Amino acid sequence: MAMKPPITISSTDLDRIESVLDSSSSKRLPALDQLREELDRAKIVEPENMPPGVITMNSSARCVDEKSNKEYHFTLVYPSDANVDQNRVSILSPMGSAMLGLAEGQSIEWELPGGRQLKLRVLEVTYQPEAEGEYDR
Repeated sequence: MAMKPPITISSTDLDRIESVLDSSSSKRLPALDQLREELDRAKIVEPENMPPGVITMNSSARCVDEKSNKEYHFTLVYPSDANVDQNRVSILSPMGSAMLGLAEGQSIEWELPGGRQLKLRVLEVTYQPEAEGEYDR
């Protein structure tokens, strides 16, 4: 498996994501083990200390799949706010798990269900709550 880039997660996001993971309805999802591994290796910072340009919960970003050159613009959300039509990607989806904590310019390889590989590179974080002083989103 490819090396994964360092990621940064806010303490608030970590607490909320862990409570989602602990809820019984999400225990059967295959992406959960990958997400737990991501949380375990993340650098945790207070929301006020989050560097701009890092994808946090409720951030919007543009990324590109380096294998297909397809560009995505999405907002990373909790499962209850997910909406494919509005490009609101759940943290519990493979793409959501992969993007959490990445900074502009970083790439990550991520295996999708069925064995297909995504190689996503963050082009730009277009909105980050912490950069706007919104520490409780």
